[in-house]
Amino acid sequence: MTSFATGRMLLTPADRDGPARAERLRRLDLGERPDASFDSFDAFADKVAEVTASPFSMVNFIDENRQFFAGLHTPAGNRGGQDIGAVAAGGNRGARHMARDHGYCPHVVVRRKALVLDDVCDYPRFAGNPVVDDIGVRSYLGAPLIDRTGIALGTVCAVDTVPRPWGRAGLDTIKSLAQELVRQIDHREGYRHP
Repeated sequence: MTSFATGRMLLTPADRDGPARAERLRRLDLGERPDASFDSFDAFADKVAEVTASPFSMVNFIDENRQFFAGLHTPAGNRGGQDIGAVAAGGNRGARHMARDHGYCPHVVVRRKALVLDDVCDYPRFAGNPVVDDIGVRSYLGAPLIDRTGIALGTVCAVDTVPRPWGRAGLDTIKSLAQELVRQIDHREGYRHP
């Protein structure tokens, strides 16, 4: 897709599963608004940040049009420019939505597999994403949240403002964290893993 307003090529992949995902998120009561039950997603984002030693981390649900940060971890006292929470909210820290063509999570959902970008600037497809200039994202580590029905609901991701050599350990860690969160989502729905 091309953004004619900026003249920048935005290479967000086509999402054929968007309608089914949106319906599944509605059935699970996820992805539309923060409420008291989302405290656990913030706690999970805190855990992701701690385990990956990242300044930013998210639990992100993606519908047909936008992303919703159900869980969000940002550094305390970040005053060095805009942070992900502020940009995601269009400057309103109380909101947690971001356009679908911003960031890398939509790629993870469509690909249905983890994505490791040690330095986003090394990849022309990803270097032109608005989050590079708007937020200063330089590295990304994310894995899809594929639920028991086979739908990729969103992602768990860690982000840094400097290049990071995530390596195989980082990939294994983010995939394990995604599986852990999917088990929690399934439990929330009343499904028990064998």
